[in-house]
Amino acid sequence: MALVSTATVASSSYHCDLLLSPSARWSWRGRSSRGAAGARLAVLERAGTAGAGARVALLERSGAAAAAARREESVPAAAAGGRSSPYEVESLIERLSNLPPRGSIARCLEAARHRLTLQDFAAVYREFSRRGDWQRSLRLFKYMQRQSWCRPDEHIHAIVIGVLGRQGPALLDKCLEVFEDLPAESRTALSYTSLIAAYARNALHEEARALLDQMKAAGVAPTVATYNTVLAACARATDPLVPFDMLLGLFAEMRHDVSPSVRPDLTTYNTLLAAAAMRSLADQAEMLLHTMIEAGVSPDSVSYRHIVDAFAGAGNLSRVAELFSEMADTGNTPDASAYLGLMEAHTRVGATAEAVAVLRQMQVDGCAPTAATYRVLLDLYGRQGRFDGVRELFREMRTSVPPDTATYNVLFRVFGDGGFFKEVVELFHDMLGSGVEPDMETCEGVMAACGRGGLHEDAREVLECMTREGMVPTADAYTGLVEALGHAAMYEEAYVAFNMMTEIGSLPTLETYNALANAYAKGGLFQEAEAIFSRMSNNAGIQKNKDSYDALIEAYCQGAQLDYAVKAYMEMRKSRFNPDERSLEGVLNAYCIAGVIDESKEQFQELQSSVTEPSIIAYCMMLSLYARNDRWTDAYDLLEEMKSNRANSTHKVIASLIKGEYDDSSNWQMVEYALESSTLEGCDYSLRFFNALLDVLWWFGQKARGAKVLDEALKCGLFPELFRNTELVWSVDVHRMSVGGALVAVSVWLNKLYDRLKEDKELPQLASVVVLRGQMEKSTITRGLPIAKVVYSYLNDTLSASFHYPKWNKGRIICLKSQLKKLQSAIDSTNGSAIAGFVPMTNSHLPSPGSKLYTREAVADNGTGHLPDEQLVDEKESELLPL
Repeated sequence: MALVSTATVASSSYHCDLLLSPSARWSWRGRSSRGAAGARLAVLERAGTAGAGARVALLERSGAAAAAARREESVPAAAAGGRSSPYEVESLIERLSNLPPRGSIARCLEAARHRLTLQDFAAVYREFSRRGDWQRSLRLFKYMQRQSWCRPDEHIHAIVIGVLGRQGPALLDKCLEVFEDLPAESRTALSYTSLIAAYARNALHEEARALLDQMKAAGVAPTVATYNTVLAACARATDPLVPFDMLLGLFAEMRHDVSPSVRPDLTTYNTLLAAAAMRSLADQAEMLLHTMIEAGVSPDSVSYRHIVDAFAGAGNLSRVAELFSEMADTGNTPDASAYLGLMEAHTRVGATAEAVAVLRQMQVDGCAPTAATYRVLLDLYGRQGRFDGVRELFREMRTSVPPDTATYNVLFRVFGDGGFFKEVVELFHDMLGSGVEPDMETCEGVMAACGRGGLHEDAREVLECMTREGMVPTADAYTGLVEALGHAAMYEEAYVAFNMMTEIGSLPTLETYNALANAYAKGGLFQEAEAIFSRMSNNAGIQKNKDSYDALIEAYCQGAQLDYAVKAYMEMRKSRFNPDERSLEGVLNAYCIAGVIDESKEQFQELQSSVTEPSIIAYCMMLSLYARNDRWTDAYDLLEEMKSNRANSTHKVIASLIKGEYDDSSNWQMVEYALESSTLEGCDYSLRFFNALLDVLWWFGQKARGAKVLDEALKCGLFPELFRNTELVWSVDVHRMSVGGALVAVSVWLNKLYDRLKEDKELPQLASVVVLRGQMEKSTITRGLPIAKVVYSYLNDTLSASFHYPKWNKGRIICLKSQLKKLQSAIDSTNGSAIAGFVPMTNSHLPSPGSKLYTREAVADNGTGHLPDEQLVDEKESELLPL
């Protein structure tokens, strides 16, 4: 907890920053030894007694000394010559800055000697203080000591002491030397306070207190700034903690001093309140609040925050609300910042009801809530997942307080983290329509939501909006665009956006590289993913992190490079990255695709021991593995384990879906809710979720349920590339799907194809099934990869060798127009027969334990039969190449 002082020790004209800033507290940890402190106290004693003979005279002159020192500032030190210009001061600073260690200061000053005043030198010292250049400050000071025309006055001494005091305890002796250089009769509160601040800044509160006593003994009257400096030093002391009674003793001295210049001010009270908060002294904080109000000092936001912290530390926040009500009843209603501090204290402990009660109390007490007030509650509701509460509170806010940019930014973060990506875009349009100016945080938040939600069109609109407003998109903004394009399988566009950001000077970050690699990974473009990580390491000098390895593992799994997936996992472990649930699921996927049961079970057990509950994705992977290997007993045991899960109802719903228990309309609504909930995690998770679920449903023989689940995925905006119909091509793109998911999609597409052949007279040039994208389209070995092999076999088993691989692309399986006409003729010849399509989409009864569906020597169903040697057909390359 920081103790805050908001006033300077001297007047602003001195430019002598003697603030004890909150950050300085941490630099005060290293205290000097007691021996050194004792030696300094002895020196201070000598400095205090040096002017004992003149003490009586000083008592008479103390009131006028400070004024005389201030008047001296405005008098040029040189007897002749005009005033210097700001340019000459800047030129002097530059010459002194470029002066070598043994260079002559006299030569630097020679040109403007008769025009420089002590005010000019004060400006030079302030610049050196800003830079922390105490060496040049000390050299210049020693030069001035030797000159009659620019001998330093008390103001200069005070500034130099401040410069040296900021450099740590090692230079405190030099601070003393500068102080002692000043004649005793010339010392006023200014120089003493400067020296006290130097000790206070270095956590030497006892020495600061001793200097205050010596200052009084020398007949120099302290000011309120002097007392505030000593108070702050004592209040911040932690080793040991200064008793609060001692602080109150200093406070009492100030209150009883007859001089009006020592009257406690806002800084005094805030310092004491901060000390009370640090010590959790709620009663003392309340007493101080009453005292300051009686003294006519109005509390500010800092005061109220310290009061709230004091009561929070004492575990009695409810008293703060009562205290505020009492103040309101007496006509001293706290301002909005007071209620805001109390509200934030409740939010830190998750006390939602109490935080809302503070808002209602504000309204009752007649204090109008501000946008910041509502922001705190909006953020609290969002972190607790109470999104309906966020919407209701925002509607209430709009009736009383116009939302500002910061409020919208909170909403973007809340709804973006909650998975309501389209709502973020709608809010962004609402923001623009309300005339609220977006800032960079706004655009980055909206782009991040678009990225996670795969809203590539909206992301492009936001980017265009930024360009129109003259904003240069940051790397985070472009990362959102790359991610959104990747989730739509728009690889070329994503790569163009990736290169474009380099052209405008927004260099890709690790997150940008990972976003592009994740896009490639979803489609099994492992060569492209390898290339982008090679570019990241070799060209950008950025090393892979855990997310990078997760992307590689997924790319290798989807691309059927299973050995490389396991190697990437082992490399991740060697690089000392701890695998999380996503990493473990990636390796489990590799084992399940390979069909190795023992390794898969071992990996699943490791996953169970690492997380509270394995995800539905992990369960579906194991269920698919058991089904493909006819391990039905293991599969049903795992389904029962899912159904008995009390911690997560979604597991039970999905298990019941697989078993066919939720087909009626009322139960299917529960399934829809579970499927929609998966999309709140973003496209990255949703794609893996639906792929795993579709895979299970296919291998369990649940084609109709698989088709319904696929339809839900399309409604959620997933697999936007799946179906495409133009005048030239009817296509289905399954390159980002699991094997089972691809077979479900192809089955649905074949029935769509049946309907179109039955209705349409105009046929396209070809029908195409995309099984691979990227560099692998050029290689013939791709035909042996799982998805390509199974889909090819399934198509030809269903439609009698109507589909084949073209010579011009090895990632597509096509059916030419001539073959489509034959299929159309066959359909016409069966007109009147009760055929719903090429593939009967029914749900099979679950196999009984011991059934052999997929492990027989010759399997003719489900696309798992032996893949015969392909007989390529002659094609009209001139017709197909333009397609």
